[in-house]
Amino acid sequence: MKYVALCLTIAALILVACFTTPEVSATPTLDTVQQQGQSVFKLRCAQCHALTPDTVGIGPSLAGIATRAADRVEGYSAQEYLETSILAPKKYLVEDFMDTMPTNFGKELTSDELTALVAYLMTLK
Repeated sequence: MKYVALCLTIAALILVACFTTPEVSATPTLDTVQQQGQSVFKLRCAQCHALTPDTVGIGPSLAGIATRAADRVEGYSAQEYLETSILAPKKYLVEDFMDTMPTNFGKELTSDELTALVAYLMTLK
């Protein structure tokens, strides 16, 4: 009888282990616009901005930018701050970083590309 109870206990533990998944922060599924923005980011931004925390390149890491952007400038939403930072980067320089961000994105990006880029950056929470 003890042997049966032991086998049942082991079987139960195995089943629990098989059906329990560790908590992992899910990567958001990007919609079509956000995917376009990710492509724009890879082409135009990734050379200078990392997406991993505490990874510094020429520019600051953009990990968590959607959360930080909401608090950067009083009266601006996160989207407004990001858009302004892309189109007029000299307006909001990040402390300890040189003024090296291109200022011609307003001419080089279409409005759809800018919208998509901001939409993608808003997924980086």
